Amino acid sequence: MIKLALLCLVIAEVAAILGFGGLAGTMVDVAIVLAVIAAVLFVVFLLLGIFAGKKAKDMLD
Repeated sequence: MIKLALLCLVIAEVAAILGFGGLAGTMVDVAIVLAVIAAVLFVVFLLLGIFAGKKAKDMLD
């Protein structure tokens, strides 16, 4: 997901250099949304991993 966000930023940069301001703005917005989704998923899976690890450890004790 982060790779897609970076790709969108590169496309936005190229579009801005070539003078396509509308496309560049749209791609930046898409990149921001993808980065936020990736950050939220990272936190969710981090918390799931911590809690699942604690439960697995408790089961072994």
